[in-house]
Amino acid sequence: MLMRKLFGPNSMLILMAGIILSSCSSTNLLTIGVTEPAPVTIHPDIKRIGVIDRSLPSDNNKNLDNLDKIFSIEGKNLDKDGANSAIVGVFDELSVNHNLSEVKILDFVDERSSGLSVFPSTLSWNTIEQICEENNVDAIFELSFYDTDTNVDYQTTPTEIETPLNVNISAVEHQATVTTIIKTGWRIYDPAAKFIPDEYLINENVVLTGSGINPMKAAQAIIGRKDAVLQVSNNIGHFYATRIIPYKTRVSRHYYVRGTNNFEVAKRRAQTGDWNGAAELWKKEVRNSKSKLAGRACYNMAIINEINGDLNSAVDWASKAYTDHKNKMALRYLNILKTRIEKNKQLDRQTASN
Repeated sequence: MLMRKLFGPNSMLILMAGIILSSCSSTNLLTIGVTEPAPVTIHPDIKRIGVIDRSLPSDNNKNLDNLDKIFSIEGKNLDKDGANSAIVGVFDELSVNHNLSEVKILDFVDERSSGLSVFPSTLSWNTIEQICEENNVDAIFELSFYDTDTNVDYQTTPTEIETPLNVNISAVEHQATVTTIIKTGWRIYDPAAKFIPDEYLINENVVLTGSGINPMKAAQAIIGRKDAVLQVSNNIGHFYATRIIPYKTRVSRHYYVRGTNNFEVAKRRAQTGDWNGAAELWKKEVRNSKSKLAGRACYNMAIINEINGDLNSAVDWASKAYTDHKNKMALRYLNILKTRIEKNKQLDRQTASN
């Protein structure tokens, strides 16, 4: 209450903002490249893959599927061609996976679905084992369903057109926006373990727009729609195949840059890429008589160890920063490091057979 009387409500907001900015300025942000384990783990013994398409509707559902095509103004064979493009995308991506020895498209396997955007029931293990045995493959990648829904938004707006005689005349501009939603579902079957490692949905939108002073010009938005849908479908297949591959990403970390002259100099060294040089100065501060500064130094030592790939030492330093010096940011960082260690163990298991 006393502070509110002295400064007033607006001044209080300014003061609070100043505190926040001051707190943020005590750290800088860096990014680190890390390798994440694949979202989907398949057994290391799986070397030969068969790819099947179950997206074609069964005979019992053909009428329903045809009705869906009418309502969504789909082009002729759009779903069939789009599904094939997705299958080719999976095949191409799996074929460059150095952990696999062979990939086959099993286009003669006649196992169908409802023809709508829902997962069909899983194939029996007897069926999967038979397909694998007949085609000499170890596992099955299945396009469980493929469906497109298309909507057209047609609008007209008044406009003016300048004639060759520099006279403006009133006209109507026609605009058509065609949005196609591609819906796919994917599964992986591991017959040896009688296990489904993955069941995954991927939806993408294709949006095309055309405009002109007559409907025919606006309708040009539909031209090229099928090619765009096929390309996006192919990209979907490529993306799905990468779910069994570890991937690289970048993560952000904060580190302390204020407190003593050593922190200031270390900041400049870090900004030039001399992280080990910065660490030399941070290490001098881990025994600082002020616990707050010692905690910051211990935290930064955890950061440099993560940068250098020594996660266990990073955990030790982060633990020291929190337990000995009550650095709250270190506790959050400690949990991040422990998660990274577990992910690295998973990554080691995925790459054990390489």
